[in-house]
Amino acid sequence: MRRDVLDLREFYAQPLGAVVRDAIGRKLAEAWGPASGLDVLGLGYATPFLDRFPAARRTVAAMPAAQGVESWPAQGRNRAALVDEAALPFANALFDRVLIVHGLEETDEPAALLGEVGRVMAPSGRMIVAAAARGGLWSRAERTPFGAGRPFTRRQLEELVREADLEPVAWNQALYVPPFRLFTGWAEGFEQVGSKVWPGVAGVILLEAVKRTFAVKPKRARARLVAPIPGVLAPAPTPVPAGMTRRKRLDRRSDQA
Repeated sequence: MRRDVLDLREFYAQPLGAVVRDAIGRKLAEAWGPASGLDVLGLGYATPFLDRFPAARRTVAAMPAAQGVESWPAQGRNRAALVDEAALPFANALFDRVLIVHGLEETDEPAALLGEVGRVMAPSGRMIVAAAARGGLWSRAERTPFGAGRPFTRRQLEELVREADLEPVAWNQALYVPPFRLFTGWAEGFEQVGSKVWPGVAGVILLEAVKRTFAVKPKRARARLVAPIPGVLAPAPTPVPAGMTRRKRLDRRSDQA
C-alpha cells in the first residue's frame, strides 16, 4: 500500500523533509548537473527534487495511481500526471533522464515498473533510483516515507535493474543524519563525515543505470542457386572449323595475340 500524496507533501514541508531534499538533491546535481536541454521524468514522488534541473528542456512528474497526484509546479502550467506505473502513458525512448523517488519500495511489481522505465528512456538515457537502504536508520523510521515499503541493499537494486535490461554504472549514498528532528541542525556535518566514518548507516542508496544496447550482427544474404532451364545458358563446346586440329587452333590464337 502506497503512502498518500498528502502525507508525502506534508513530510517534505517539515524541517526533516527539507534535510532529505537537500541531501539527496546535492547528489543528483553532482550526477546530472542542470540537465541542460534534456527531457526529465520524475516517477513516484520526485517533485521535491526536480527543481535541481533548472535547464531541462522538459520536466514531467508521473505519480502512481495508488499514491495520488498533486498539481506541480505551484506556478505555471501543470506538468504532473496520474499514471499506471506498469503502463506509463509515454512514447518509447522519450526521456533522457529518469528519476525514481518513493517509487520502487512500495510497488507490487518492481520488474514491471523498471521495464516501463527502460522503455521510455532514450538509448543514451540514464536513470537514478533513490531507495531506502536496508541497513540504515531511515528504513526503520515509520514516520518518514523511507520507513514504508521494502528497503534494499545495493546488490538487490543492481539485480533488479539488470533484469529490466538496464546496466548499473554508478552508485552513491545519502542521509547519514539520524531521522529525528533533533539532529536537523547538524545535518550538513553528518553528511560530510558519514561517508567516511559510518558508511553502513546511510539512509538512502542512489543507483544510476543506463539502458543496455546490443550490437546486432547482420546476417549475410545467401544467393539461391537456381537450376538452369534445360537448353538455356548451358555451357556448349566451341565449334572447331573443319580441317583444323586442336594444335592448329592454339597456334591461331597465339598468332592473334
